[in-house]
Amino acid sequence: MYIMVMADEPSKRLYDYFDPEQFKDVDLIISCGDLSPEYLTFFATMCHAPVLYVKGNHDGKYAYCPPEGCICIDDDIYTYKGIRIMGLGGCMEYIPRSENQFTERAMSIRILRLWWKLFRKRGIDILVTHAPAYQINDMDDLPHRGFKCFRKLMDKYEPTYFVHGHVHRTYLSNFKRKVTYGKTTVVNAYEFCIIEYPDPNRKEKIV
Repeated sequence: MYIMVMADEPSKRLYDYFDPEQFKDVDLIISCGDLSPEYLTFFATMCHAPVLYVKGNHDGKYAYCPPEGCICIDDDIYTYKGIRIMGLGGCMEYIPRSENQFTERAMSIRILRLWWKLFRKRGIDILVTHAPAYQINDMDDLPHRGFKCFRKLMDKYEPTYFVHGHVHRTYLSNFKRKVTYGKTTVVNAYEFCIIEYPDPNRKEKIV
């Protein structure tokens, strides 16, 4: 199964020069946040693949203008063709009481509230967030610092993939599309890329 993941920066290649051929083998599209609702609605309309999303810290517009034809997986575990996908949008709180910003404690509480679904579904296969995990693709400044509780999720459930956005290619001279943490492949979905699931013996197809 091929999954297109995207975040933060609209792709001219996908949007301005849309070609259905680029999506003919894509089974699922996942947005990791900070993309306009109109952008996601476009892909939900033009592509056969379902579009899942979590909210980024700049997605306040979603409250009154959510992406049409898309599925929000924030604070949920969504199962697609047997793949268990957990969604946790937002980033570290750097402006008190701002929408889609959370303290470490607040994010941990969100995860705790999903304990029954995690138990009932016996874990997760893909973790989808906007922010990165602490000291994995994150930065030192508070707005781009990752969450320690995301590392705990990976330690406990060992998802095949952890997909996030928030940290742009332009922010880092040593930007990494993919790193490995334990048994989990961590993917920065900035702009877009395609991963393959579930065969662990083959490398993901990065575009």
